[in-house]
Amino acid sequence: MIKIAIYGKGGIGKSTVTSGVSAALAVDGYKVMQIGCDPKTDSTINLLGGRTPPPILQYLQEQGKPADLDALVRTGFGGVACLEVGGPTPGVGCFGRGMLTAFELLDEMDAYARYAPDVVLYDILADIVCGGIAVPMREGFADKVAIVTSGEKMALLAAKNIILALRNFADRNYAELGGLILNRRDMPDEVERVSDFAREMDTGILGIIPRDRTIHAFEEHGQTIVEGDPAHSTSARFFDLARTLAAFAQKRDAA
Repeated sequence: MIKIAIYGKGGIGKSTVTSGVSAALAVDGYKVMQIGCDPKTDSTINLLGGRTPPPILQYLQEQGKPADLDALVRTGFGGVACLEVGGPTPGVGCFGRGMLTAFELLDEMDAYARYAPDVVLYDILADIVCGGIAVPMREGFADKVAIVTSGEKMALLAAKNIILALRNFADRNYAELGGLILNRRDMPDEVERVSDFAREMDTGILGIIPRDRTIHAFEEHGQTIVEGDPAHSTSARFFDLARTLAAFAQKRDAA
């Protein structure tokens, strides 16, 4: 099993990318768990036909610890196990601490042993990499980090902040940077801009997702493009990216 945290600034398309990768991995025969780590609880909606699982933090607040994981987990397209952390009451509490509470609950309830995923994907909001948002990378919950970005200045700035945070933990054997995922906005010279940034930060581009209205057309029906049209050229990009990420697990097992 490998756990991969998908980071990036708000609105950059992390959930679209993460869900597309989950769907592609599932079609390729991998067992996948996707955990949405955003108070909006919309990470897994396109794997579940427009529905969302009960947010873990809200469930704990209202009903206490569940007797069974079935109360929190919903099975999505291709058998993907879908969960949403949710968020604290607005204006009260720390989302980073809430993530830690949710992750500890999943460990306590042996979620990973029960569902036995080959790949776990955390979809993490990270406009500002505070100590709390950095929980997955610094607490050892994730093995690798992939950062979704475009060529836009603010997206690259957020990516740089995430990389700097990761490198602060480089001597502690925590999560390692896997690379960047370019979710295109079709700005001029976008691939070159992100390629230059990747070289500057001593990393690489794991995959490139084109700007495609077809993605959003399927999302209107609660689907990823991989589910809606697996033969589409943009779906092929998701399969390529999924296989690149899956290779991290193979390299880890070989080591």
